[in-house]
Amino acid sequence: MKNQKLYEADDKMISLIRDNYDLLQMLGSFGISLGFGDKTVKETCEDNHVDTYTFLTVVNFIINGYGERLGTGASAGTIENDEHICVPTLLHYLEASHAYFLDFQLPYIRRELQESLNEHDSLAKLILRFYDEYAHEIRRHMKYEQKTLFPYVQSLINGQAANDYNVDTFSKHHAATDKKLRELKLLIIKYLPQDGLHNNQLTATLHDIYENEVWLRQHAMVEDYIFVPAIRRLEQITKKSDITRNISDMVFKNGMNGDETLSDREKDVIIALVQGMQNKEIADHLCISVNTVITHRRNIARKLQIHSPAGLTIYAIVNNLVDISTVKL
Repeated sequence: MKNQKLYEADDKMISLIRDNYDLLQMLGSFGISLGFGDKTVKETCEDNHVDTYTFLTVVNFIINGYGERLGTGASAGTIENDEHICVPTLLHYLEASHAYFLDFQLPYIRRELQESLNEHDSLAKLILRFYDEYAHEIRRHMKYEQKTLFPYVQSLINGQAANDYNVDTFSKHHAATDKKLRELKLLIIKYLPQDGLHNNQLTATLHDIYENEVWLRQHAMVEDYIFVPAIRRLEQITKKSDITRNISDMVFKNGMNGDETLSDREKDVIIALVQGMQNKEIADHLCISVNTVITHRRNIARKLQIHSPAGLTIYAIVNNLVDISTVKL
């Protein structure tokens, strides 16, 4: 039965851990160390530079499951439309969770298996090989996120929108990876040796594998129900900001920095480009060489950070280099 208590910022952190000992590893992933005394959740989070609201959202989600109202109190919204989630805090949590699982948990369970199995038994070798295949699949899945998704999210946090990737692309790759784990558990249950020592060792290992399965399922749900919606919101915000920033740059870039002011000849090249002329036509029109036109275009792109004809057209219009009525849109 799920714990129906919703923890809030003023609750004691020790109470949260006392009631839910399986959250201990989560503390480490958030960067929170033990030894917080009788401090509240809010005080502990602030001491460790962790966003309290995001921490409680994840905690209450894991304890109570999807569909509950989460956050710091009655005013909190549901996960899908919750605009108060701190994406940097969530990203750090997921990155640290990956590091914990790949660098500690997977190798730890393998050592347990190795110690509890008879290395000369062909079935034992099969179980270890099966586990290695499972670990490889999990590692490949998490490495994909670390190499592709997490840098993308960091670029969004930095205000940079990518045109060739979005979080929905990640969702398509986010397939379930627990099928092999279920098969592994069945193999071990059927294999359990008769002698007491190995039986106890393998039973303890099997318990850890079950706990590992729960952790993975919770991790995937946090990504699906909290992280992905938060990234979708960030994508929308970043793209809007990117459009606004580009227009602002086009309007104000020229003349703001003395070294980057367009020369009269560069303005002439822009006007010719907006009028649809090619490099050779511009060269003939301005009585300069084609190489000089190319150099001017390169300098224009560097100064304005505008590389498309449409962008240059907008720049020329808002800076009164051309009249909009003369532009073919």
